[in-house]
Amino acid sequence: MRSLALGVVGGVGRPGPGRLVARSAEGVVDVGSLADVEGGPHPDLLAASSLDPLLAAGRPAWREVHGWLAERLRADHAPYVLPPAGLELRLPFTVADYVDFFACEQHAVNAGRIFRPDAEPLAPNWKHLPVGYHGRAGTVVVSGTPVTRPCGQRAAGDMGPTRTLDVEVELGFVCGGSTGPVPVDDALDHVFGVVLLNDWSARDVQAFETRPLGPMLGKSFATSISGWVTPLDELAAAWVDPPPRDPSPLPHLTGATDRGLDLALELSINGEPVSWPPAADLYWTAAQLVTHLTSNGAPLRPGDLLGSGTVSGARREQRGCLLELSWGGREPVVVGAGTRTYLEDGDEVVITATAPAVGGGRLELGEVRGRVLPARG
Repeated sequence: MRSLALGVVGGVGRPGPGRLVARSAEGVVDVGSLADVEGGPHPDLLAASSLDPLLAAGRPAWREVHGWLAERLRADHAPYVLPPAGLELRLPFTVADYVDFFACEQHAVNAGRIFRPDAEPLAPNWKHLPVGYHGRAGTVVVSGTPVTRPCGQRAAGDMGPTRTLDVEVELGFVCGGSTGPVPVDDALDHVFGVVLLNDWSARDVQAFETRPLGPMLGKSFATSISGWVTPLDELAAAWVDPPPRDPSPLPHLTGATDRGLDLALELSINGEPVSWPPAADLYWTAAQLVTHLTSNGAPLRPGDLLGSGTVSGARREQRGCLLELSWGGREPVVVGAGTRTYLEDGDEVVITATAPAVGGGRLELGEVRGRVLPARG
């Protein structure tokens, strides 16, 4: 079954404000009209053209809206279902800041073994704090937006289109606002919901520029997110204990909200499933990401997007990027009748996910999709 999720639609090829919608088994629901006519909570927020005002309103409003919608969409709502013809999903919120973390131990270990086979795979700080870098909010795009193969400096004196374009299967956490440090026990009060996220990566550009600082042009050209945001309250049955930690995190990163999400992810290339990463394996959790990010006094803003980093499991078929699946390009991956080490022009990448539902069964989250276009010029 589909998760209750919120998004924004507009007319195909038509500029102008969008419309806030929810998805149900019957289709795309105009929540602004539903709340206005039937006296739903916060009708002004639900009549907005994006999620921005709702994200700014905070957890009490989020809980009211989710609870009302979950109940109301179980009854007849056919008059509020929009005709599907001519609708397209838009970016559902204004991305204020984008921070991408490196929260999966298996991915970090694999990447270390690929790039530094004769050294310890994990950096000394990795198990002490959630490592991350600041990305570019302006290049976050909604699912379905084509991604042009980027150019960059691949080595000394070598400039051109990336030869090693990659996908990264991630979760994105969509945040509301806060001032000052956020204690870990309050951190989830600042996470509105979850999107699926593809942090496209030019591995050759990334490898040359990441000496010693973090990635820049190898990551900054595009990050795709699903058009549907699944509220955290919808995932009540998906919480699980995080993996064992050694050493234990510092006290400010320890608390009751330090929990993982049991989401089953799937990566497909050109319609062929190639990987099934388990989000429950993430070493660092959403609450810890929020607390660490704000621990120096940096505020959250409504629309802040936190990426988990690549999600990978212990088995080859659970690796969440082609860097790992092909082991740095040395072990081609079977894709249909052919193989891939990295993405080729024309390839279409789709990431989907399911989560346990309250009462049994599985919830389907909104997909994130993107097709690779050739480099410009």
